[in-house]
Amino acid sequence: MRITPHVTLLALGIAGALAFAPGAHAAGFQLKENSVKSQGMSFAGTAAKAGDASVVTNNPAVMTQFEGSTFQADVTAIDLNYEFEGTATDAFGRPMSGGNGGNAGDVTPVPAISYVRKLDNGVALGAMISAPFGLKTEYDDNWVGRYFAHTSDVQIVDLALSGALDLSDRFSVGLGVIVSRADVTLSRSVDFGTLLYSNPQTRPLPFARPQAADGFVEIQGDDTGFGWLVGAHFRPTDNVSIGVSYRSEIDYELRGSADWTVPGNVAAVFGASPMTAPLFQDGPGGANLTTPSVLSIGAHWQVNDRFALAATFAETGWSSLREVRIEFDNPDPDAVEPFEWSDSTFVSLGAEYKLNDRWTLRGGIADDQTPTSLVHRTPRLPDDDRRWYSIGATWAVSDQLDVNFAFSHLKPDDPRVDITSSGSRIVGPFDGSANLYGVSAQYRF
Repeated sequence: MRITPHVTLLALGIAGALAFAPGAHAAGFQLKENSVKSQGMSFAGTAAKAGDASVVTNNPAVMTQFEGSTFQADVTAIDLNYEFEGTATDAFGRPMSGGNGGNAGDVTPVPAISYVRKLDNGVALGAMISAPFGLKTEYDDNWVGRYFAHTSDVQIVDLALSGALDLSDRFSVGLGVIVSRADVTLSRSVDFGTLLYSNPQTRPLPFARPQAADGFVEIQGDDTGFGWLVGAHFRPTDNVSIGVSYRSEIDYELRGSADWTVPGNVAAVFGASPMTAPLFQDGPGGANLTTPSVLSIGAHWQVNDRFALAATFAETGWSSLREVRIEFDNPDPDAVEPFEWSDSTFVSLGAEYKLNDRWTLRGGIADDQTPTSLVHRTPRLPDDDRRWYSIGATWAVSDQLDVNFAFSHLKPDDPRVDITSSGSRIVGPFDGSANLYGVSAQYRF
């Protein structure tokens, strides 16, 4: 059977599964949730404001504004909701069987732990564990978009080690290294019926029809990558601070395995020829993945003893994600999936008010730009421009201990998909939103 061109098309569809790390908390698959205190202001002023130990990652130069030792633990529960409201057709133009996939989202906790130590010589050191990228989504079995996505489980965890130095009373710089671990598991259904129908020699088979011989593939890969971050912090007056930070790209050479589930009648067809018998067999493979750089500029203005304003402008370099190539160790051909993402921006404004000695209240809004578009959007990432609405509070339990709370609601503009793969098409809108519930504690000693 001469089916290699069609196998290539199928592999291209699978490439999207391994490459996508979908997200709904920030643009693309970025996670900003490493500070509950900052979340309460929609992350306004994150690169400039002192008093939050997450600056180990967000801008290490700010660490010089601390005194003694500070330990901070944050956790944000992300309640993601995405439901498909469109339609899908198979290669014959017939409606796809199955439902809308249900709620593809889930409740996912995102923890972070940070520590800052200020020395007596103007030097500060810090360490932080956080999750800058990742998400988990899952559609119902046999839904109408099963050939495009089923499960997406992406976990990227960073260990950042940072140092900072006061160059003057009003200016400091910081530098850090990042050790990052990526673990990706993704899956989708495979339309073997359409693949067999595309070949005249197998077309007469009764199961060589779209939707008549569904299989399944799960791809897993992991790797450790390394990056760096740098920052500067400037206080032109006692009440105004400005911060700039930059996080580098990180490259991962994901290695893992492809686990195929092939219907028995389809496996028998492939096994009948020595040319096709090695195809769609479990085995190792890999792909390269690059997480983007992030440039962040923040400002904080302490208007008076009780009231403060803050702002952030951030640019995420998603243009680094141009394509992903999957290499299989078995005879399945390499697959290339184009992304053609664009750099995206995040702009936020926030305020905080010190109600009394025990309580400080916060609020913020943000505009979060998507890196993708209708041409490249898939059910794995029904992402669109979104708005952030946040509130938060700090409870000063004692002179040493603070407890922080935050809630954010994220609403995308109008995410829609319209894509075709191996003859199948899915088109229509998603109804999506996310609620973020955060709590943290900070202890100074």
